[in-house]
Amino acid sequence: MARLDANKATLVKDTLGKLIDRKLLASLEVCVRCGICAESCHYYLADPRPEHAPFYRSEQVRRLYRSLFDPIGRHLPWWVGAQRPTEESLAQLAEMAFSTCTLCRRCTLNCPSGCDTAQIMRAMRTVAVAAGLAPEMLVQLADASIAREEHLEDFKEIYLEQVRALEEEVREATGDPQAHIPVDVEGADILYVALSGAHTILPAAILFHEAGSNWTLSMFEASNYGVFLADTARAKRITERIVREAERLRVREVVVTDCGHAYTTLRWEAPNWFGKPFPFQVRSLIELVAGWISDGIITVDPTHNPEPVTYHDSCNLGRNSGLIEEPRTILRAVCQDFREMTPNREHNYCCGGGGGLVATPEWTDLRLKAGGPKAQQVRATGAQVVAASCDNCRIQLGDISEHYALGTRVVGLMELVVKALVPQRAKGHPLEADVA
Repeated sequence: MARLDANKATLVKDTLGKLIDRKLLASLEVCVRCGICAESCHYYLADPRPEHAPFYRSEQVRRLYRSLFDPIGRHLPWWVGAQRPTEESLAQLAEMAFSTCTLCRRCTLNCPSGCDTAQIMRAMRTVAVAAGLAPEMLVQLADASIAREEHLEDFKEIYLEQVRALEEEVREATGDPQAHIPVDVEGADILYVALSGAHTILPAAILFHEAGSNWTLSMFEASNYGVFLADTARAKRITERIVREAERLRVREVVVTDCGHAYTTLRWEAPNWFGKPFPFQVRSLIELVAGWISDGIITVDPTHNPEPVTYHDSCNLGRNSGLIEEPRTILRAVCQDFREMTPNREHNYCCGGGGGLVATPEWTDLRLKAGGPKAQQVRATGAQVVAASCDNCRIQLGDISEHYALGTRVVGLMELVVKALVPQRAKGHPLEADVA
């Protein structure tokens, strides 16, 4: 096998070395190979081979780590199972980190030693990016987000035209001819950060209107492919667009659309990158809407959603961010027949589409196979509708519904709210706007 040239070998060592903190070191060192994590992983449950067990994946990275940093591993690699990196082994590690782990942390939740396999896989992704081995699609998407700010004036008018086209649908849905979608409004209370596409702008605009919120729409999308790359430099630059916009507009809070990694990034990770707390609060749209329903600020009628509905807990929103009960507050209010999956909440299985997998077509077959446990969960509920609170999950759930012939319709959580909404600000019929 081809050995790494001196420059790349130094790059790999330096990159990994900078990532080793107390938490990563503990995860690298304390695994006892008990194998409990295997039954926690949707990859292993879908295809129970040793290489799909989290401890096996982590062990491959540990072999690299020992060869570079373990005193014995550097001189007697065979003694501690170290493996010096080669071109082939590094490429295999990169593919493993991006294709066979969605960073869902279900294994971490069940590990008696607290090993964070997702952190180990993130570290390997960072090394892969530095070595030029990251999936090209993720790199292109991350760089496109950065370029959007650099060339904002080129995009701005097109974006505003698209938003103005959506305003007519908001007026029709709310029955209010004055309803509009504010953009770039200084002094608004809320900066709402959506994803690309009408499906996360239109429902939110209708709900903000009904709640009487003082809000403005962000010029930037919430998704951050730098996070999937585990490339902190890119991820920070993508996040910085929103931070600067929020500070310029002097908003009190930034509300992130129902998207798992986008919320987790802005709420939990980004303040660490900037080394200080933000001068604004960060919340999920789900938190806002759950509060509006509980406080009677908006009125909903569950008979508008009579079909059996189940809910998929996004790994990032649920297991990693603690937004567990808020989606259920919403669903119990807007649906007549809400059915839980088993297991659910923080123990729910990953759908198989996270960690950037939905955006990497070269691993579609593997992604669909890994979605098998989720497909079984959905089928067992007998639900006709699956509600998702994350766009990547929504895409994956739609794909596995087709692949496994589940016959389910996959919708965003806010679509169900809009469908159940009983307008109070403008008298009219219950909202039936097409927000797909």
